[in-house]
Amino acid sequence: MSAKRREPETETARSGGARPVLWLAAGFALLLVAAAGVVAGGYYWLEREFTEPGPAGPDETVMIEPGSGLIRIANTLEREGLISDAFVFRAMVSLEGGEGDLRAGEYAIPEAASMETIYRILLEGETIQYPVTAAEGLTSAMIVRLVEAHPMLTGETGPVPPEGSLLPETYMVPRGTPRRDVIERMADAQDRLLAELWPQRDPDLPFDTVEEAIILASIVEKETGVAEERPLVASVFVNRMRRGMRLQSDPTIIYGLTQGEPLGRGIRRSELESLAGGYNTYQIDGLPPTPIANPGEASIRAVLNPPESDYLYFVADGTGGHVFAETLAQHNRNVAAWRRIERQRGGR
Repeated sequence: MSAKRREPETETARSGGARPVLWLAAGFALLLVAAAGVVAGGYYWLEREFTEPGPAGPDETVMIEPGSGLIRIANTLEREGLISDAFVFRAMVSLEGGEGDLRAGEYAIPEAASMETIYRILLEGETIQYPVTAAEGLTSAMIVRLVEAHPMLTGETGPVPPEGSLLPETYMVPRGTPRRDVIERMADAQDRLLAELWPQRDPDLPFDTVEEAIILASIVEKETGVAEERPLVASVFVNRMRRGMRLQSDPTIIYGLTQGEPLGRGIRRSELESLAGGYNTYQIDGLPPTPIANPGEASIRAVLNPPESDYLYFVADGTGGHVFAETLAQHNRNVAAWRRIERQRGGR
């Protein structure tokens, strides 16, 4: 028996078998397009929610605790009524790639701020800053007490720094800053200032060390509260040191008696005649053993580059400032005028 002949495949048969594959591919493509549309729509919705004005009212603040992750931050913002949906915030921050970059701290949130605005604020670390102000002429113990009492700081200050080692000014710090860090910042600020100013000093000064400059600057600081007078007061003391004259500064005596705390009365004659712990510049030659306060930048600049003058004396003028004199005779007349003012005030 002869074998059956195999009929050749027709084009129709071949193409008929390919149609299901094409239909499957087309269906899959449609699914991809539909899925892409869903994703695009979802992203559009997230972005719209992320950028629309939020529920924050006026004068809103929020505290993001250290160690907070994205979930905790988003929940905090939603709980505080600053965003409307923690999920949207988490999703968009993750898509933006900022999940691990949000910073802890206390933040001011603008009224109606969008989630995107809040995200940018936390990303840039724009925390609320509080002033810590140490006035010129405070002792180190006084500055430590001031820092200890500041309600926005935390922790201990540590031991009282050496007298004259802190730079008085206003320091801006976020809530929760360690008190010890603030004290160290004041010390570092003075170190930087002296590193800048010491090489620029007058080469003909009657002292040789940074420590002596700070001692003299502290005396200038305590002698006058009038900013414009500091250079002239510095020139008086520099002139006296050049001539080997004693400084004769009342604030040094007070420091020897009270360690810089207010004396609350006038200096007694017996105290003028005592050594007062080596701080009586009526009795000792040269500078006292330590600064008597923490001088500010203006006083430090004044003693490092005092103006040229022939003044050797000064006394209060009754207006809060001082009158300066080149000779003892002039000074005695100025003292007599000051005593008349005192008597007149006492008689009122």
